Amino acid sequence: MPYRSAHRGIHIRLALTALVAAVALVAAACSSGSSAKPLSGISAPSKDDKIAGEVPKDIASKGTLTVATDPSYAPMEFVATDNKTIEGADVDIGTAVGDVLGLKFTFVKATFSGIIPGLTSGKYDVSWSSFFDTTERQKVVDMVDYFQAGSGMFTKSGNSQTYTSLDQFCGQSVSAEDGTTEFDDATAASKKCVSEGKQAINVLHHASQNEVNLDVVSGRAVAGLSDSEVAQYQAKVTNGKVRFAGNYAPPVLYGIAVPRPSGAAAGSGAFTKAIVDALQKLFQDGTYKKILDKWGIASGALTAPGVNQATS
Repeated sequence: MPYRSAHRGIHIRLALTALVAAVALVAAACSSGSSAKPLSGISAPSKDDKIAGEVPKDIASKGTLTVATDPSYAPMEFVATDNKTIEGADVDIGTAVGDVLGLKFTFVKATFSGIIPGLTSGKYDVSWSSFFDTTERQKVVDMVDYFQAGSGMFTKSGNSQTYTSLDQFCGQSVSAEDGTTEFDDATAASKKCVSEGKQAINVLHHASQNEVNLDVVSGRAVAGLSDSEVAQYQAKVTNGKVRFAGNYAPPVLYGIAVPRPSGAAAGSGAFTKAIVDALQKLFQDGTYKKILDKWGIASGALTAPGVNQATS
């Protein structure tokens, strides 16, 4: 498995003290949140009857769909300070897609590693959760590509070391979220350290990215790993307690996870085309760009959505 997609963590846009930020992060990890105020400051797109007509009848008849997300990955998805509302760039994009399709998307909290199993079992209808599009994931779900991000590192502000590779952490501790590419990468890097006669990396791991953040703030880990825009956001979340320390891997496509029948060909998910076409409309009418600008992540914008474009 890989990049949360490596979701999934991090968040909160208010200027908080480091202590309050840490408490908010822990609270978010415990919340069962639901979205309530998406697209704040951005005009909601209108329903497109032609694109809405592409939604399978059994899906359209529900009216409200369940969208799984691990809300510990700000600015992509996180629990607001009311400890209930899930918000973020993914929530805004998902809500806008729902508007185009004439559907309401209800975002529900899920453990990242359990999202894809939940999609295949029918527990969830779709998932926005900072998933990296990978060929492994494409075997079981369609990945509708809509954004890109690399794998980044963040460390305490007092650490002036520049990092460009996980090889630099042999004999030290790093932290990553379970089920993410970053966790897999750190585990593989640790094995490489040992094979080269060096000490293994102590790879700490947690169910939530929030706990990863706290490992770094508390000094339990030299560095935390996450997708690049999430790692960069940490300085804001902690009032400068941590800093972005660099990328160790280049940008990878983010995909919306869309279920398809077991054994069905990749790209054939019943709901896939409607989501792609709704996204395309948001790309064309400027809504997509406005959402990325709102969250300060326009550097990860794509020129058009796609399906299962990852090759590894």
